[in-house]
Amino acid sequence: MSDTHAIPEEPHGPDLTELRAEIDELASQSTEELVSPAPKIVEENEPTPAPTDPIGSEEWDDTEPA
Repeated sequence: MSDTHAIPEEPHGPDLTELRAEIDELASQSTEELVSPAPKIVEENEPTPAPTDPIGSEEWDDTEPA
């Protein structure tokens, strides 16, 4: 038989606030980032892609040089 009087109203032990914050931080990250994180220096030095013209939109000069 279980004795419900043996269970305290409030648990005794360490405060789990810091652990909960860490769990929430990890839960906000993607699985890919958790499995294979990119170093911060790589993220900071990653080049910004520049827009390019669509294929076939180039105008070629078909005249031959003199």
